[in-house]
Amino acid sequence: MFKDIKVGVIGSGTMGNGIAHLFSIFGHKVILLDLTKEILMNALSTISKNMQRQVKKNIISHDKMQDALSQIEMTTRIKDLSDCDLVIEAVKEDLNIKSEIFKKLDEICSAKTIFASNTSSISINTLSENFKKPEKFIGMHFMNPVPVMKLVEVINGEKTDKRTTDFIIEISKSLKKIPVECNDAPGFVSNRILMPMINEAAFCYMDGVATPEAIDSIMQLGMGHPMGPLKLADLIGIDVCVYIMDVLYSGFQDKKYKVCPLLKDMIKKNKLGKKTKEGFYKYEF
Repeated sequence: MFKDIKVGVIGSGTMGNGIAHLFSIFGHKVILLDLTKEILMNALSTISKNMQRQVKKNIISHDKMQDALSQIEMTTRIKDLSDCDLVIEAVKEDLNIKSEIFKKLDEICSAKTIFASNTSSISINTLSENFKKPEKFIGMHFMNPVPVMKLVEVINGEKTDKRTTDFIIEISKSLKKIPVECNDAPGFVSNRILMPMINEAAFCYMDGVATPEAIDSIMQLGMGHPMGPLKLADLIGIDVCVYIMDVLYSGFQDKKYKVCPLLKDMIKKNKLGKKTKEGFYKYEF
């Protein structure tokens, strides 16, 4: 069923290059789109390094890595995605940017194309409300790091066709992922639960209840979490966490989703987590 699937991936950042990596490993032709050739070359370098780690761990063979890399084509032209069977958008969490991308895709892609957004919080209904083919629009939320994490959160919009959902579920399974369905709502399931936990952990630290190390250790040792909430916030990006909390607050108009002031202060100080080498923890590269 999925032998000759052509997949377009828009955005070559952490999530986009991970998605391209995953599909190419399973033999699919991938067209990776971004703004410049330099950005794309950096993404390809990241994909290559991550695949080399898989080779060292005997997850894939060297030949498999070479075959996978040969499946990835890079482009800066959105029209090169016109004949894709599946297009996955993985750009920054910005409604205007995402909407503009899907407007262009709506004009150029063929009738067979299924459109998915890797958004972690923006409404699928909102993204597809001016789309000519909303029945072919769906949320396909991968977890970071994409090649490792098993879950794919499959978000159905009000007009998503069952055939679209079935396609996403089956192709996710073919990638050795575990797809789990939910319906469109602010933050879906994953971030509606995760982000308030991170926010509350930030309040614990701000209120002097415990250090980041202690908060994370308690959640790991006592609750069985593989990573503490503050370490996870650093990995996700403090700015991304705040953005998603704002989406939740705007969507539900409930004060329990108000952002911890400490998180906003960290953004002002550019303490965004791992990507700026400092968040709740300090990092060296």
